[in-house]
This record gives sequence, structure tokens and C-alpha cells, in this order.
Amino acid sequence: MKTSVILRFVILGLLWFGLVAYIVMHTPKFTLYTAFVIVASAIIIFVPLYKKYVKNGNR
Repeated sequence: MKTSVILRFVILGLLWFGLVAYIVMHTPKFTLYTAFVIVASAIIIFVPLYKKYVKNGNR
């Protein structure tokens, strides 16, 4: 993988992790709905990037 692709993954990963930490710290009780939101957001963000840059190779 190119350095630019790795950098994109790292930046988006850090932003996603920061938002997840914010959600977890500011919700009074961790519920199944909160877990669903975290998992769904990870799928929405990282699966398209994986398909574009890792699975099909760099174009």
C-alpha cells in the first residue's frame, strides 16, 4: 500500500476512535443500541475503504 493510503486509514481511524470515545464517555449507560451505533459506524467508514484500497489493490 502507498503511504498516502495508510495515512488516510490512520487519520480516519483516529477520528473514528475519538468519536467512539466521546460517545462512550458521554452516555449514562452503555446499551446494545450504543454498541450497534459503534459497529455500524465502523462498517460504514472502513468497509468501503478496505474494498477500494486493500481488496482491489491500489489504482
